[in-house]
Amino acid sequence: MTERNPAEHDPAGLGVAGLGPAGRNWAGNLAYGAARLARPTSVDELAELVVAAGRGSACVRALGSRHSFNRIADTDGLLVETSGLPTHVEIDAEARTARVSAGLRYGEVAEALEREGWALANLASLPHISVAGAVATGTHGSGDAIGSLATQVAALELVTADGSLLRLRRGDPDFDGAVVALGALGIVTALELDIEPNYEVAQTVFERLPLEAVLADLDAVTGLATSTSLFTTWREPDVVDQLWLKQRTDAATSAPPRDVLAQMGVRPATAKRHPLPGVSAEHCTDQLGVPGAWFERLPHFKLGFTPSNGDELQSEFLVPRERAADAIAAVRGLADSIAPLLQVTEIRTVAADALWLSSSYGGGTVGIHFTWLPDQPAVEALLPTLQAALDPFDARPHWGKLFDVGFAAQRMPQRYARWDDFRSLAARLDPDRVFGNGLLERIGL
Repeated sequence: MTERNPAEHDPAGLGVAGLGPAGRNWAGNLAYGAARLARPTSVDELAELVVAAGRGSACVRALGSRHSFNRIADTDGLLVETSGLPTHVEIDAEARTARVSAGLRYGEVAEALEREGWALANLASLPHISVAGAVATGTHGSGDAIGSLATQVAALELVTADGSLLRLRRGDPDFDGAVVALGALGIVTALELDIEPNYEVAQTVFERLPLEAVLADLDAVTGLATSTSLFTTWREPDVVDQLWLKQRTDAATSAPPRDVLAQMGVRPATAKRHPLPGVSAEHCTDQLGVPGAWFERLPHFKLGFTPSNGDELQSEFLVPRERAADAIAAVRGLADSIAPLLQVTEIRTVAADALWLSSSYGGGTVGIHFTWLPDQPAVEALLPTLQAALDPFDARPHWGKLFDVGFAAQRMPQRYARWDDFRSLAARLDPDRVFGNGLLERIGL
């Protein structure tokens, strides 16, 4: 482990004059405040690091693919990179599960599964994110009948504060609290994921949907394919710029999407599209209705390239499905304030689950995602207004993206029915808060 030179860093995560050993996150908007960085190469070495840090009253946090935009993965103590742990993708065909290393990226897991004839039910828009980090923050793809990535977890293993290895399986008393855990219970070393036989997906992009037609029957639009994403810049507040439909070739929708959309005057794109206006679609996954392997269509972007735009900030707020149309209309009401700071908004659906800190706990949700220009002071100034507009619809922020932490601290204990149960679980597994950090403390966890 390497000591860093002391450097000040602001609580908003705007960066520092001199970087410590952990450097910056993927977007470059945040400089980690850790005094030390370690990259253990075994679970035993990781356990020794955790115990030693705890004795020294230093907090420990895990660092995955660095795709969080806030300080959820940060600490002023010890940051542990999980990518150095032994890598494996071990398939149990009878159980239909795969045991995977926590630090692997989803794209790497997908390629290993594909070679053996297996698949996951869904992927996020970026295959570049680490499995453990995505699961711990409730990251998701899209699909009316598909849960977040965390719902694919059948079991997990984590190093706890005393250095022991805790294994939890679906159905165990603490399992539902330990999956989306924000790194507060320990450092996850491996997960078992549900798998299924390989399948193909065809992806088609449609352009310029009337927003009023979408809001009039949002369920009809999101139900047009296995996975749907709506993109808009809000520069034309009454138009959804693009609708991406990802349809499994072994499944059928209730009505052919081309027929439904043709009734709205909407036609498919005639060339490959990028979600961001004016950006080359070279690095996007293939479209135009050509079927391909699941892992080459479910993400928006290819693994071998910089995902999305790269130079960006992100926020996302998830609202109960039954209130989504009104929530989207409320965002449209702020279009004049949002559009100058925005690259694109994406709207996706997530099925309900029973994971305590999941944004879809207890009911299906619709995620309203914002890819911002890299102007953090301006974005942070807008967030309280945006969150206030979404507050009547019981919005929950994505844990790994930018949100007004003070506002969330007031609301989240009421938005999560198992909030206090999670606090009790964390107190039991980590009584000295070895895995705590400033963000968790501010939101009451």
